[in-house]
Amino acid sequence: MSARLQDLEVELEDRPGALADLGQALGRAGVSLEGGGVVTHRGAAVAHYLVDDGAGALDALRSAGIGPARTRDIVMARLDQETPGQLGALARLLGDADVNLLVQYSDHAGNLVLVVKDADRQRCEAVAHSWNETRSP
Repeated sequence: MSARLQDLEVELEDRPGALADLGQALGRAGVSLEGGGVVTHRGAAVAHYLVDDGAGALDALRSAGIGPARTRDIVMARLDQETPGQLGALARLLGDADVNLLVQYSDHAGNLVLVVKDADRQRCEAVAHSWNETRSP
């Protein structure tokens, strides 16, 4: 796995087998999914997965005719799973810093994956860094 994880956003057809097509195309290309999921809303299906090879994922999906797809750099934070209210507290800090979250999900290790616009990334990183530092053992 490379050191630079990215969010892979893929627009899927809202039909049976669309997720299988995505998973098989990425699997054939050797792209590992490190977290994420798919949401269907009002007839549109959008997948967000954490990948360690964004370029390889995009190439694989393009070759398979799946998409449109794009990658974005991510910010990670760690929540104390035993303490209720952690998501709300972190989200409040991000909101107060004028960071608009586009997508939020967890990786397989329980880290919070935050996807924001490029213009918000520096503020998001600063909030996440401060959050992580104050919660480190």
